[in-house]
Formats: sequence, structure tokens, C-alpha cells
Amino acid sequence: MKNLKSMLKSKKPLVIPGVYDALGAKIAQKVGFDAMFQTGYGTSATLFGMPDYGFIGATETVDNARRICRAVSVPVIVDADTGYGNALSVWKLVKELEAAGASGIFLEDQRWPKRCGHMQGKEVISQQEYTEKLSAAIDARDSKNFIIVARTDARATEGLDAAIERGKQNRKTGADAVFVEAPRSFEEMKMIGKEINAPLVANMIEGGATPLNSADILNKIGFKIILYPLSVLYANTFATMNILKELKKSGNTKKYKQKVVNFDQFNDLVELSKFRNMEKKYKFSKRKRKNLK
Repeated sequence: MKNLKSMLKSKKPLVIPGVYDALGAKIAQKVGFDAMFQTGYGTSATLFGMPDYGFIGATETVDNARRICRAVSVPVIVDADTGYGNALSVWKLVKELEAAGASGIFLEDQRWPKRCGHMQGKEVISQQEYTEKLSAAIDARDSKNFIIVARTDARATEGLDAAIERGKQNRKTGADAVFVEAPRSFEEMKMIGKEINAPLVANMIEGGATPLNSADILNKIGFKIILYPLSVLYANTFATMNILKELKKSGNTKKYKQKVVNFDQFNDLVELSKFRNMEKKYKFSKRKRKNLK
């Protein structure tokens, strides 16, 4: 498996899609992504049909990470939200996620119950309390290649300058990368890139608070991880709504025949032939079964 820390040292931007299940992770790997992000927003939406509003906890996050990490052989960074408690909770969560196969986490400084960083009504904890959580995450990891991304949501509550100062402090504490969530303009993003000396995360959400820009442009102003956390979720939702509307309207899906993968293509994606071969390998012949009697 590739090393995330070495990727952060590369001059090239690291473009990462968000995934929320094992199938999406396999697709992301198949099309060539070097790493991926387990989105809490997508996990809450697909497990419960509920918004990113503090409804998922450590159990759902770790269980989903275990399934996703088992399905792929590239690094998976997990959205760990606030760590679901105090510094000790963060310590335990990092241990569990690393054991599940994760290669890193995003840890944020929102007050619980947290919400999507591009929603209204956020609150943040003190920098001191967050530093305790961040330190616990750093201490908990067994591998130095497990990365800790420190996210601050202070832009919405305390302003850009305060958010930048939090980012600087988080880097001093030992974060491998810094994430100032939801800057509201390209000028703000340039300021973040100028002021914080660390690998930076740009969070690109379609319809979100931050303007969308290309990976190359963002990399030029100082951003290393270019995250598209919800593109897969939104695209799948769009496709599902359209084909179900057509099925309801016409009673069939012939119109979408060329817009969906077919039976064989899907079975190839989930590696049916691999398991058929395994089945043959482990299957007893009638003679062998008879001899065992």
C-alpha cells in the first residue's frame, strides 16, 4: 500500500474522492485514485437517510471503515468528526480505526453535536481542549505513517484570522496536515495558503460555501489535498432519482440501457470470477465426500 506521508511530500496535488461504502471504494480504486476519504456526511446519509448533523458515532464510523478498508488496497482517510467525546475517546477511536485498516483521520474542533462544515449554526470548542484531543490522536497511532489531519471550523464562528491561528497551532502540536473548513472566497483560500506552512486541505463541495477550483490552481496557492467528499454521493443520488422516475413513469428502464453498467460489468467489478475460482478450489468432489464418510 502506498504511503500517505510520502504522497504529501510530492509536488503534485493529491486529489481524493469521498466514498461511503465498499462498492464506491472499489470503483474509486478501479478508476485509478491513489487514496480516498470515508465521508461522515455520506455515511450518515446512506446508513440512516439523515443529514450530517451529529447522528453517527464511533460505532458506525469504525464499522464502515472496516468494510471500506477491506475492499481496497489504497489508503483510506476516515472522517472522525470530533472524536465522539473527550481526548480519551479520540485516543480509543484512533486505535480502532488504525486496527480497521485506516491510514489516517480528519479530526475537527466543533462542539458536539457537530454538523457539516458548510451548514449554519456551528460552534467550536476552545483551542486548549482541541489541542488535548489532537495530542491524544497523535499519541494513539501505532504507525507514524498514519496521518492526522487537523480541521478547524472557526472560520464560521470566529473569523478567518482566528481560524488561521488555530491552523498554525495545530501544525505546531504535530498535525500532519491542516484543514481550515469553509473559506468563502478564493482570496480567503490564498490567505490560508500564504499564512499556514503545512500540507493544506481544500474541501470542494458542489453547492457549498467554498468556490470550486481545479487541483492545479489550488496546488499553486498552497493546497496539497484536494478533497471532493460528496461528488460520488450527489452523482449517485441524481442517477437514482432519474432512473426511478423513469421506472415509475414508464414501467421500464429501457431508456437508460446505455446509461447503466450491465450485469456482466457489475459482476466483474465485484470480482465474481475470483470467488467462483475460490469456490472450485475449496469444493469437495463427490468421491472425496464419500471417502470421508
